Order: sequence, then structure tokens, then C-alpha cells
Amino acid sequence: MRIERLSDHQVIVRELRMADNFFTRAKGLLGTRELPEGHGLLIRPCNSVHMLGMSYAIDVVFLSKAMEIVRIIPELKPWRLSPVVKGAYQVLELPEGTISRHGLVPGNKLVVSR
Repeated sequence: MRIERLSDHQVIVRELRMADNFFTRAKGLLGTRELPEGHGLLIRPCNSVHMLGMSYAIDVVFLSKAMEIVRIIPELKPWRLSPVVKGAYQVLELPEGTISRHGLVPGNKLVVSR
């Protein structure tokens, strides 16, 4: 699966993993050494994340149920916590720098495709 921005069909994530049950959400990216360029993890339901135990920074995109960007946090560092984001139903974790490279902003609508 992949994720595109709806307005221009720009591919944001080429290789998407889903974390949509208790165990996959709890594990998240823990135990990984990096999140490669073009990869992403979509966690649902989720409205906040933590970086406890992580060794690298990531970009975090908070999305509504309709896949509209509610909030972005570029370069969330290891051992930090995000705020609880009102209106967020899911979180997309991306390699550091992806938000700026693709010009992602609140209000953009994303879509999951195959």
C-alpha cells in the first residue's frame, strides 16, 4: 500500500505498514534502526505518540478519520512525547524531513491506495 496527497496525487509513502491492533500499535517503530525514505507507518486509532526507546527522529502527521491532516510535528526527537491532538484519529509516522520535502500542511487530504 502507499499514501498519496489527494490534490496532486504526489506519492508521500511508497511502502506503508499498518498498526491497527493492540500489539502492532504498542510496538510501532520500536526496535527499528531507521525508517527508510519512502516508508511510513500508519497507526490507528491513535491521537498521540511517544518516542520512548527510539534512537532516531521522525516526522509525525496527525490525521482525521477522513485522512485530512490535522497537525504536523516535524523531526520529533527520541525520548519525547507528542501532545494529544484533538480531532486526530490516526497518525502517520514518516522519515525525518518528509514533511518539508513534500510540503505537507494541515488541511491536505491524503489517500491510501494499492
